[in-house]
Amino acid sequence: MLRAEEVTRRYVRRDGEILALNSVSLAIEAGEFVAISGPSGSGKSTLLLTLGGLIHPSSGKVYLAGECVYDLPRERRAALRRQTIGFVFQTFNLVPYLTAMQNVQIPLYLNRLSPKAQREKAEHLLQRVGLGDRLDHKPSELSVGQQQRVALARTLANDPRLILADEPTGNLDPLLAREMLDQLGELHSSGVTIVMVTHDPAMTARAERQLRLVDGQVVSG
Repeated sequence: MLRAEEVTRRYVRRDGEILALNSVSLAIEAGEFVAISGPSGSGKSTLLLTLGGLIHPSSGKVYLAGECVYDLPRERRAALRRQTIGFVFQTFNLVPYLTAMQNVQIPLYLNRLSPKAQREKAEHLLQRVGLGDRLDHKPSELSVGQQQRVALARTLANDPRLILADEPTGNLDPLLAREMLDQLGELHSSGVTIVMVTHDPAMTARAERQLRLVDGQVVSG
């Protein structure tokens, strides 16, 4: 499903070079639930975004669904992301001037569904996450938990086979964090592959497999 081979990522800054990832190799099979943990600054988010086709590695290869991601033309890489991956971030990244329905429609619009199909699927997804009565509400009119569920519905819009989650409970209270973890668990039970970056031991324990990253290298898992 997802494979990294000797992936290295360097950042050059005025005060010198930062080695964020150091020859990382790993393989994640379809249907797995994998947690990536490690100290702050260890490269966890960089690894997740590199696996997701968003940060080009300095060297090494990333394979997704059999394709070498960074050898693809930019347009094909973007299409592969849209068709295969759903992203869940610590910040919900909702468009503030759009309604819940319109936010969920964004990936459907990018995949060129008809306006009618967009509305129908967005409504279905919002009902699925318990927001069928909040379709026309903007993010500022929703609670944090409701915003999180809109973001999840948007993540599910294109039926991703893989979800990459970066600290998905970082801004949530314990109750909402458990709700998010339960939702990820349900998706995993339905066959979705999940790779989650987290610093929370309770969340790490829910995964089938744990990887630990230290100084840009996988040291266990």
